[in-house]
Amino acid sequence: MIGLEDRQALALDIEQAHAAGARLKPACEVAGIDVRTLQRWRAQQGLTAGDGRPQAVRPVPRHALSPQERAALLAIANQTRFASVPPARIVPMLADEGVYLGSESSMVRVLKAAGQNARRGRAKAPRASKPPTTHIATAPAQVWCWDMTYLPAQVMGRWFHLYLILDLYSRKIVGAEVHDSDDSQHALHLVRRTALAEGIAALAVKPVLHGDNGSTLKATTVLAMLNWLGVKPSYSRPRVSDDNAFAEALFRTAKYRPEFPAKGFETLDHARAWAAEFVHWYNHEHRHSSIRYVSPEQRHSGQDKAILAARHALYQQAKARQPARWSGKTRNWSHIEVVSLNPERETMVSSHTHADQQSQLKAA
Repeated sequence: MIGLEDRQALALDIEQAHAAGARLKPACEVAGIDVRTLQRWRAQQGLTAGDGRPQAVRPVPRHALSPQERAALLAIANQTRFASVPPARIVPMLADEGVYLGSESSMVRVLKAAGQNARRGRAKAPRASKPPTTHIATAPAQVWCWDMTYLPAQVMGRWFHLYLILDLYSRKIVGAEVHDSDDSQHALHLVRRTALAEGIAALAVKPVLHGDNGSTLKATTVLAMLNWLGVKPSYSRPRVSDDNAFAEALFRTAKYRPEFPAKGFETLDHARAWAAEFVHWYNHEHRHSSIRYVSPEQRHSGQDKAILAARHALYQQAKARQPARWSGKTRNWSHIEVVSLNPERETMVSSHTHADQQSQLKAA
């Protein structure tokens, strides 16, 4: 259905093309309408009053429900036994009793006309799931990710539990502990120790702590500790593994290290010793691919900017010495300013980056 303004614009364009020598039928085809359509518009005031179909008075179909039948359907739907039953179940129940008053769609239309089309019963209407909140980090201690993974013991069926807290911006492991059980008290102590070690009490804005929906990380005691520390909890969507992808990737890196015992850990002390060595290697020696191959500790302390600038200068010197070996720009050693967790909209991340750059320019 073409609106009045669009009709008038199309008719004017066709008339101008026709006056310039174009044939009427090809001009109408280019405009996307038929010649008969244009003729009908002109003959039936279609170019002044618009389409009359929405306001047309149509006769009631002969097979439509009578007022008495509509009242009977409404009375049946309002019976006490059907108070919490939707029309999809009322109609079959009536059919079992040998009663047919109308179809399911007819009952839905009758209830809608009577203003009773709300969801029947106590259950709330289903809601579309929202995507997770986007968390953006432009500096350390803004967004943390934490999770727990199982470390196999040499005894079949026994496991040790590795708790880790990762800084999203720098990828540094800011907290880690290994225990022989999965308990909320372990998570509580890890959060408190990490907060003290990172000095978040002196921060004006406390970090966001993102984790999965495990019962250990959502325990009441853990939430009380987070509230006391001023840390805002954030959780993944149920059954969505990539909402906490940074922590999951960290666990994969840990378990694919050559030092990881293929046959499991002998004792709890053995698992704790391995975890301490892994954390030191990861923070100080590991060159992380997502942060331009600097170590998490270098990025966490701000040393990465000077390191990346030195790499860029080195590559520029190499290109100046042998320009024929470079077909384009040198390798990108620019500093990564923004890291996002669960980017709901890329425009949100880009606008945040632009605002951060503008604030830096004003400060300079």
